[in-house]
This record gives sequence, structure tokens and C-alpha cells, in this order.
Amino acid sequence: MSATTHVETGKAWGGAYRSPYGISYGKMMMWFFLLSDALTFTGFLTAYGFMRHKYQDIWPVAGDVFTHFPFVDGHIELAYVGLMTFILIMSSVTMVLAVEAGHRLDKNGVIKWMILTIIGGFIFLGSQAYEWYHFIHGTEHGAYVTPMGDVFHIVKADEHGHAEMLKEWEEGAAIKPATVRLFDGWQDNPGLIKGADAEKMLAEARWIQGANLKENEYGHPLFGDFFFFITGFHGFHVFSGVVINIVILIGVMLGIYHKRGHYEMVEKTGLYWHFVDLVWVFVFTFFYLL
Repeated sequence: MSATTHVETGKAWGGAYRSPYGISYGKMMMWFFLLSDALTFTGFLTAYGFMRHKYQDIWPVAGDVFTHFPFVDGHIELAYVGLMTFILIMSSVTMVLAVEAGHRLDKNGVIKWMILTIIGGFIFLGSQAYEWYHFIHGTEHGAYVTPMGDVFHIVKADEHGHAEMLKEWEEGAAIKPATVRLFDGWQDNPGLIKGADAEKMLAEARWIQGANLKENEYGHPLFGDFFFFITGFHGFHVFSGVVINIVILIGVMLGIYHKRGHYEMVEKTGLYWHFVDLVWVFVFTFFYLL
């Protein structure tokens, strides 16, 4: 009886290509890797959420920071980040079509859709470099930072900004570490600054422009730290995915997978690419929108 049971179990799965779960060893290992990577990103975003909640009074608003758009002279909140997200999602669609073409053993279809996926990945990476450049470079006016960590933003001299600045200073009797908007030209109009404490703080402040790992024109330095680390870590994943896609594309062009009779390597690469896209949706939601 035991021998018969052993034979029947061996027929079910004796270590061959197909597992008892209807999935190959390679795809199963890819899922394990993606699960562990998902936990890593979860830890990063959780840490970001905790620090943002801790410093919510002085935490920069992403909509006020990422307002640039190529060839547009003005401020459009999160428009370019939204375009980046759309491009990455569309690259996930082209990857789905590449996998579908592989199921039909359509070599030319796989090549076409993988090329479009790679192009989408390169566009996203270029767009992210553009975002980093503007974040590091900073705004035209920069900001003043006091030794206590107060950040004074300089805004353009318009009627709306002037009224808003006056309201902030009149309502705040005591100055606490916060991000405050200052009227452009306050140096020539000291009467606009309410209170001797404010004048003293500004006298001790130093001017900065842009953001790095130590200081941040837009507000709390941790905002810049998390921005560089989380988006950089995700960008590394996108770059790795593009490189992997290029390697697999070369194999498709050489006919390696067509000779095997299946395009599972394209499918496994697609799993990784979909994961990268899904992670960016969470990064976009938690870092830029909330």
C-alpha cells in the first residue's frame, strides 16, 4: 500500500517542470521575491507616514512643491507627476499585451509590445530625473531658515500674497517652528514684519535654495530625505526592470523562447514590471496626494 501511494504521489509531482500548484518553479520564486519587496516598500511608506504625522504642522504639501511642467510658464500642481504615473501605467498595459502575444506564440507581437514597454520605462526614468533636478534646484526665491528650524518662504509680490502674509503674521502672536510665507521685498518693508521676535529670527536666518539630504527649502528636511530615498529606490527598480526587459527582448529576437515553445520568461518579467507599476501607485497616493 505504501509503495502504491509513493508511486501515485510521484506522478502528481516528482520534481519535474510543473508543480502541484499549477505554477512553475521560476514564477513561484518570482512571487516570493515580489512579496518580500512589497514588505520593504510597506516599511518605507509606513515610516514616511509616521514622520509626517509627527511633524504635520511643518510638513510640506506636495502640491505646493511639485508644480512645474515642461514648456509651461506657471505652476500646475502635480501635473507632471500625474503624467509620469499615466506613462508608467500604460507601459504596464503594453506588457500585458506582450505576455498575451507570447501565449499565442506571436514572436513579432511580443517584440513590438516589449519595445513600447521599454520606451515607457525610459520616459518615466527621464521624467523622474526632471523631477529630481527641479526639487534639488529649488524655487526662484528660495527660503530663509532659522537656527530653530523655522522656514520662511518668499512669495511673489502680488496683492493676494501680500494679504495672506499679513494675515499669517497678525494671527500668530508667538512664532513657532513652521513654514511661513513672506511677502517678496520684506527686506525693504520692515514694517510688514510683526514683532521684534520675528525680526530677530529673520536676522539670524540663512538663505537656502533647493533641497538635499541635510536641508530643505520647502520645509522639514525629512521630507527631502524620504523623497530621495523612496522615489530613488523605486527608480532603481524601474531601471532594473528596463534592463531586464532589454535582455529578455534580445532573447525574443534571437528566437530562444520560440524554440522552447513558450514565453514564460516574458511572463515572469511582466510580473516584476506590474509590481513596479503597482508600487508607484501607492507611492504616488501616499507621498503626493495625501
